[in-house]
Amino acid sequence: MQFGLATYLASKEIWRNRLRFLLVSIFIALIAVLVLFTAALAEGLGSGNRQFIEKLNADLIVYQDRANLQIPSSRMDQSTIRSLRRVEGVSAVGPLAFSNAFIIREGKQPLQSAIIGIVPGEVGEPPIVEGRKIQRSNADEAIIDANVARQAGLKVGDTLTLRSVQGTEEKFYDLNIVGMTDARSYGLAPSVILPSQTWDKVRPKGASETGNAEVEYNVAAVKLDNPARQKEMAKILASQVANVTAVDKVTAYSNTPGYEAQQSTLNTQQFFAFLIGALVIGGFFQIQLMQRVAQIGMLKAIGTSNGVIGIAFLLQIIIITALGVFIGWAGVMLVAQFLPPVVPIVFSPKTLLTAVGALMIIGPLGGLVAVRSALKVEPLTAL
Repeated sequence: MQFGLATYLASKEIWRNRLRFLLVSIFIALIAVLVLFTAALAEGLGSGNRQFIEKLNADLIVYQDRANLQIPSSRMDQSTIRSLRRVEGVSAVGPLAFSNAFIIREGKQPLQSAIIGIVPGEVGEPPIVEGRKIQRSNADEAIIDANVARQAGLKVGDTLTLRSVQGTEEKFYDLNIVGMTDARSYGLAPSVILPSQTWDKVRPKGASETGNAEVEYNVAAVKLDNPARQKEMAKILASQVANVTAVDKVTAYSNTPGYEAQQSTLNTQQFFAFLIGALVIGGFFQIQLMQRVAQIGMLKAIGTSNGVIGIAFLLQIIIITALGVFIGWAGVMLVAQFLPPVVPIVFSPKTLLTAVGALMIIGPLGGLVAVRSALKVEPLTAL
């Protein structure tokens, strides 16, 4: 009975003052747009930095000891790779090399990409969703990730042209795209996966490096016989192989330059957006209450309980907040359709549900002050 009466009072009030409540819903929608867009941007930037490492078919990433877990600073030669393979408990080891080059696009600006060198058949080789794997370490072949396919308009069977600087000269390399993998960006750049010797030929080099015969890798991806022994095996590798440090994949991508700073900044922005949302909602309903003190006093004078009045106010807050969040969500989804592919936003279900759930919680929380004030209204004083 109480809930039915409270629902009637809440809906009647919203309908009679629909323009005012719609205006508040639009304010909440703008806050929802900010929160959802920031959440999607945080997910997109984080994913763009960690995708390749996060999706590696490996249990540990091994760095040069003095590299401070920075991939560009780490160097891994063949003798170190062989030493890692001989450690008991290691199932497989795949060396990985990272650099950058530009994809030449007809009629458009070149697209900066990460070029990643792998050894065909070893750990680190990505799964293929279309086409086939690279077969030889010196083949003029490439695997592109889904980001390259989307941003450069390339597909399996096309010729990929990479531009890099060799010494003081720009050189161009034509490679046959034999396969495509899922999205595996590295350092916010789409990825082109090359066989190790081709990678060494294509990567930008200084004049003193052009005659090097042996491929020099950055890190090694290690697969274990027992993945549950990650922490133990990391210590064993560091003790049995000279000048190396082994960490899990989460630690590896968390130490990507700028990753933690980006996530902290965007999380702080989300926190303040939630705080502003709570203050706006609470402030509106507090003003609404001040204009309705006489009405609340009349309701109490004719016997309406505090429970009915409190539930009616709370229902109003929930309905208006839900309407605002829905408008904001629809607006963000619409805007996202027109954003260029280079904008790193990812609307994952987890991100959306977390942001929407948080917004639906801060609405009633922000309005609790108004509910408390409504319950304290004295009929005689109000009238």
